[in-house]
Amino acid sequence: MQSGDLIKRLEGLGFGEADARTLADHFLAAEARGKTGHGLSRVAWLETRPFELDPDARPKCLLREPGYERWDGNGTLGYLTLAAIVDAQLAEPPDHARLVVAQRTFPTGMLGYWTRRLAEGGVVAALTATSPARLGHPDGDRKLTGTNPLSIAIPSSGGDPVVSDVSMGRVTYGDVLAGEAGEDELVPFGGEHAHKAFALAVGLQLLVDSLVGEPAHGAVLLVARPEADPVPELRARAAGLRLPGDR
Repeated sequence: MQSGDLIKRLEGLGFGEADARTLADHFLAAEARGKTGHGLSRVAWLETRPFELDPDARPKCLLREPGYERWDGNGTLGYLTLAAIVDAQLAEPPDHARLVVAQRTFPTGMLGYWTRRLAEGGVVAALTATSPARLGHPDGDRKLTGTNPLSIAIPSSGGDPVVSDVSMGRVTYGDVLAGEAGEDELVPFGGEHAHKAFALAVGLQLLVDSLVGEPAHGAVLLVARPEADPVPELRARAAGLRLPGDR
């Protein structure tokens, strides 16, 4: 699907041109990286309106301090909340480091898309976000935690940043939406070592829940100015090997 056609389709859901373009850029970037579960399949998902959709809503920055910000999605899509947060960090990077907590932020999409933008802007970024409970304990089938992805992006003077983006599930819910996996495959990754992914999922869930402070999906972002540039040396040692986030 061409960008213009996708933007028009999103405008058909009530989004203004700027928001439609932001969403389209995210979905097309996901498709380009083979993350179809976060790509065009999400447009059809939005068209089914699986949750209350208010295209006119705008995220709010509730609190801004030198090392801390708190945002509220305020009824908008998590994609657009993270877009506003990323723009704000790039416009005014921290002197050293800043923690950003976002409440009512769902869905957040491909987290590596957001951290990549930050790293390309010269800052280190670590981002996690929660979702509906979709992962069970490795020893049982009760859903206890979200797939809770974690993305870490490190800028590089040599060009492309290194961008890690890992869900704690063997598959993502997006894979289910895209018809690439069944819901029975939504289990912690790792096989006989799945307890490790489950532990990470629980830790990230409780981290976000404790900082967000209300029963709603949220995100936690750490941004910091780098003190060193370790990526070129790693790329030299890994010559010929694909690093996380590379195409």
